[in-house]
Amino acid sequence: MSKFGFIRWLHLSVILSFSCLLLTGCSANPGAGKTLRIATEPAFPPFEFQGKGGELQGFSIDLMNALATAANFKVNFQSLPFDGIIPALQAKTVDAAISSITITEERAKTISFSRPYFKAGLAIAIRTDNQNITGFDSLKNKKIAVQIGTTGAAKAKSIPGVQIRSFDSAPLALQELVNGNVDAVINDAPVTLYAINTGNLQEIKVVQQLLTEEFYGIGTAKNSPYLALINDGLDKVLKNGTYAQIYQKWFKAEPPSLPAKSSFENQTNAGTPKILTSISVILQAVPTLLQGTLVTLQLTILSVVFGLIGGSLIGIVRLSHIAPVRWIARAYVDFFRGTPLLVQIFMIYFGLPAIFQEFGLTFTFDRLVAGVIALSLNSAAYIAEVVRAGIQSIETGQAEAAQSLGLTPVQTMSYVIFPQAFRRMIPPLGNEFISLLKDTSLVAVIGFEELFRKGQLIVADNYRAFEIYTGVAVVYLCLTLLSSQAFSRLEAWMNPVKR
Repeated sequence: MSKFGFIRWLHLSVILSFSCLLLTGCSANPGAGKTLRIATEPAFPPFEFQGKGGELQGFSIDLMNALATAANFKVNFQSLPFDGIIPALQAKTVDAAISSITITEERAKTISFSRPYFKAGLAIAIRTDNQNITGFDSLKNKKIAVQIGTTGAAKAKSIPGVQIRSFDSAPLALQELVNGNVDAVINDAPVTLYAINTGNLQEIKVVQQLLTEEFYGIGTAKNSPYLALINDGLDKVLKNGTYAQIYQKWFKAEPPSLPAKSSFENQTNAGTPKILTSISVILQAVPTLLQGTLVTLQLTILSVVFGLIGGSLIGIVRLSHIAPVRWIARAYVDFFRGTPLLVQIFMIYFGLPAIFQEFGLTFTFDRLVAGVIALSLNSAAYIAEVVRAGIQSIETGQAEAAQSLGLTPVQTMSYVIFPQAFRRMIPPLGNEFISLLKDTSLVAVIGFEELFRKGQLIVADNYRAFEIYTGVAVVYLCLTLLSSQAFSRLEAWMNPVKR
């Protein structure tokens, strides 16, 4: 071989060797340098919450940023409700999730977990003036608030005679306890203690520490290429002391020892054909969804009746010649149409009892009453405008003819104007009824188990989000189609020409 040939062979060998090293490094850490979408629920202090400036902070947030630096990847946090995190991992709309997710056998069959990153447990919180509850055994036949989809919710189900109220976040469950609507809350001990020590929840206390021993893990989809990368970052921050520094920052204590791997690794579901499994899941959910449907109809009918009465009165008042009265009615309509119904539900159910307690008055709301009041007040604002427009659509000659017959203004409105206007109001009133029927799903935020909440509770148990929410959507569709047909028949029946 010539001298120049040897040099070319040497250069080629170096290039090939370097390329192999690069390929080996990429295969070992396929996510290195990438930006991973990390799901979290920022309503679980001190682990995940929003600071005063709106930025995410907490133990889990600091830990994820630290291990991302250690494993050479970037983080894009995405806020999701807790019960939607596992379905999001299954659908791979996010790459991983760090939201104080307890590693359990059932969850490990659905998603993959990193090595444990936190040791926790459940605790019981009660009001400070409660002397009857001293431990887990004394929760029998009591009202318990929990966060939906958590191990606390699963633990509460094992209590005989218990009445469980599920909420979307831990702060809402604790607020339910402060308002006196439940006897206790079963929740993660660190979160409960943090709320007592740093929040405005001096009215509650923890009566029993750590009902269970649990470990949190970072969740990924099954066979995720990012699991090894996340575990590598966790190993590094645990070894170099970064984990201990973050733990000391948030809990003012030395961290406990953690196992090197999850005790539920490599869990899989049974190999039932997917189509058969989906059909079976929907059929099993039907009885529960029908129970929620009855509650939804109850809410809708009560709210429509009260909303129709209130809206009719407000709509007539909007036409008053007395300016201050007209302005008050206008202000009511503007407020309830200009603010979200969800905010109004929170104000009525959580806000009003808190305000009364500030003045030393004991006041609580039944969930059905609170839901009906919120829906009725909101519906009345829209119905008022429908009524006003319907009345104004009647020709002025009708009122003049009634007056010439000697009818009073009240008689004119009752026997001449309103019956004709009501026939014209039926289509928009039908739209309002259908909208209200769908809006009842918002009452789920106060733990009311209507159709949508029943679906959420099922998903929290089996993690089959697509099948269950498809079933919920079909039920809503059937209800709206039946309602639409009923109002069409009513409109035809009240039309003297068609009748």
